Amino acid sequence: MSEAPHGAPIKTPGQLIAAIVASFAIPVVIIILLVNYVNESTRTGAGTDGLSDAAVAQRIAPIAQLNLRDVNAPHVYKTGEQVYQAVCSACHATGNAGAPKFGNAGDWAPRISQGFDTLWHTALTGKGAMPARGGTSPDDYSDYEIGRAVAYMADHGGAQFADPPAPAASAPAAQGASAAAEASEAAATSAASAQAAAAIAALSNAPQANAAAGAAPSADAAQAGKALYQQVCQACHATGVLNAPKFGDKDAWAPRLKDPMDVIYNYALHGKGNMPPKGGSTASDADVKAAVDYMVSAAK
Repeated sequence: MSEAPHGAPIKTPGQLIAAIVASFAIPVVIIILLVNYVNESTRTGAGTDGLSDAAVAQRIAPIAQLNLRDVNAPHVYKTGEQVYQAVCSACHATGNAGAPKFGNAGDWAPRISQGFDTLWHTALTGKGAMPARGGTSPDDYSDYEIGRAVAYMADHGGAQFADPPAPAASAPAAQGASAAAEASEAAATSAASAQAAAAIAALSNAPQANAAAGAAPSADAAQAGKALYQQVCQACHATGVLNAPKFGDKDAWAPRLKDPMDVIYNYALHGKGNMPPKGGSTASDADVKAAVDYMVSAAK
């Protein structure tokens, strides 16, 4: 049995050189291609993301968070859909833990037959796997908002429930309004007291028209009345403090002008209420009456 002679694949020096070059070049090309492929992906060192602004802000954020609420502001109640999406959908969207599935009339029919009040009470107190109020607190959602969520889910299950009646204004809001009214009243009283004190101080410091000066004949009684008003009476009558009828205010003077002039003169001479006799001055009776005439003429 004869065997065919075996020939070597490399027969010439050129083939030998080509084989040697290829044995080196091919691995080098493969390595270069692998390196380029690996470098195309983004690589980050361990812990690099921990230095991002968001990660740093999360680490240094305080544990306690302060949520400021204006107790005097009117409370904006959540709708039934908003409460459902935030709380109830965790179980009712899929029917987990035996919860009637949202929109499934067959699941809701036996519950709807119990009536809205029963369903509302069950939602507030809990039943079976469902915790009271869906696991929330009254600070999170009021009874009214829970009732809205019950009506929303039941109506999508075939009921025709209306939302429960809206609650009256909350006590904190009413107390806040009362406190604001009291503060406003106190401020007004304080301002009135300050005006009264200023008026009294002005009366005590006003130039006093003595009797001797008043006894001298006056060429013009109107001018004498105007002068006394400017010296004494305007401390109260110019602004209307201490319940004095304001100068030139016809409405303030109208009930007083119903009395005869002799009665009005008597009030000015002997005092009435907060007004001292003669406005606290020592002017003559004639000048006081002239001042009264001057104020009365301005109110007619």
